Amino acid sequence: MCLGIPGKVIELYESNGMKMAKVDFGGAIKETCMEYLPEIKLGDYTIIHVGFGISILNESEAAETMEMLKQISALGEEPPGVLETPSVM
Repeated sequence: MCLGIPGKVIELYESNGMKMAKVDFGGAIKETCMEYLPEIKLGDYTIIHVGFGISILNESEAAETMEMLKQISALGEEPPGVLETPSVM
């Protein structure tokens, strides 16, 4: 299962000719590549997948997504089949 996580861009800069950002994921700050989102601005919310910004969200979309992730986390369960080991016949 792949999961894109929303975060807020708190710093934009260039590194080795690539557009990069520091993104805040509710207190966890990560360096991410923004080459796919040349229009991203400081303060924007974005979906990050495997270290790359893949889309821009408005603040309400980001908040809604984070709330859903918190609800899933509160359940303490993975969706069916995610952690199951395939049976060998």
